[in-house]
Amino acid sequence: MIHPHLRELAQEIRACTLCSAYLSLGPRPIIQVSNSAKILIVGQAPGRRVHETGIPFDDPSGNRLREWMGIDKSVFYDESKIAIVPMGFCFPGTGKSGDLPPRPECAETWRKKLLNELPQISLTLVIGQYAQAWHLGQLAKENLTETVKAWKEFGPKIIPLPHPSPRNNIWLKKNPWFVQEVLPRLQSEIKSLLV
Repeated sequence: MIHPHLRELAQEIRACTLCSAYLSLGPRPIIQVSNSAKILIVGQAPGRRVHETGIPFDDPSGNRLREWMGIDKSVFYDESKIAIVPMGFCFPGTGKSGDLPPRPECAETWRKKLLNELPQISLTLVIGQYAQAWHLGQLAKENLTETVKAWKEFGPKIIPLPHPSPRNNIWLKKNPWFVQEVLPRLQSEIKSLLV
């Protein structure tokens, strides 16, 4: 269920053009929210394919993330259970080594207002360095690997994750503890919240 105040805020966000001058494909803010959601997924920003479809994590990264979470698309896209609020709501464009960082205007303008409208969140998945920097602040470690390794320090309300992109296959091979230790806990937490 979406209360009128959140519905209004979500409409404002979806109509936002604040950084249009910096967006190569133009603005298309993509979020998934409901006042009843218990799980919050915080990624970096939509990729090109997500920009085209308008559906968050509608790409290989999303397939892997759902696999990590132990849920299927019907649960993942049920806004009454799962909110998806990236650090940047629009595709930021492409740089030399992949997508550009999320535009800072989103967090500055919308983030606190939006999170205040999600009172039922019991678990936040912070994916990637920008999400971890914002949500963990000074508790974040010197790099993403060390932050994810320290996942027990942030639980049970926050679990830091690497980006589920296929580009991170090398990281996953180098860090087998992630699949062995973090994913079982992640799936267990999610299962208990979605009962």
